Order: sequence, then structure tokens, then C-alpha cells
Amino acid sequence: MLMAHPAMLTRLVKEYERESELRAAGLHRPGRQQMEDVVYTLCVSTGTRDIDAALAAARERLHTAWLGDAYDPAAAQAGRPSMGAAG
Repeated sequence: MLMAHPAMLTRLVKEYERESELRAAGLHRPGRQQMEDVVYTLCVSTGTRDIDAALAAARERLHTAWLGDAYDPAAAQAGRPSMGAAG
């Protein structure tokens, strides 16, 4: 599956969180379409169908992005490299 670049995911997650905070504080700005666009783009970018799954997928991708795409959590816990390093 293709996944959006971490920089784009970061921007989308921050935008979603900012809009959510404004709504929760009663400072909802006009432009409901903007929130719907962010939700849609997050879902498409993460291959999910709802915002909760999209946020979870985006955060997981951002969490592991600095480790590289071949990150293997089980190998990391065992203290082994996750890619074919000889050893």
C-alpha cells in the first residue's frame, strides 16, 4: 500500500487537531468543508475509511518514519537489526 509522505501526514494531523480543538472550545470557524476535506484526505492517504483509523494509521506511520520503512518492532524489541545485516 502506498502511504503519504510523513511531512504531509504531519500537516494533516495537525490541521485536524487544530480544527477539533477550535470546535471543542466553541470557536468553530465557518467552513465546515475544510474539516471534511482534511478528514477525507487523511482517510485516503492512510487507506482507511474513518477518522479514528486514519489518525491511528498516520500516527503509527509518523512514529516509525524516522526508523525507515523496513522497521520491525519485534526485531527492535529483541535488539536485532530489522534488515538483512549480517550477524
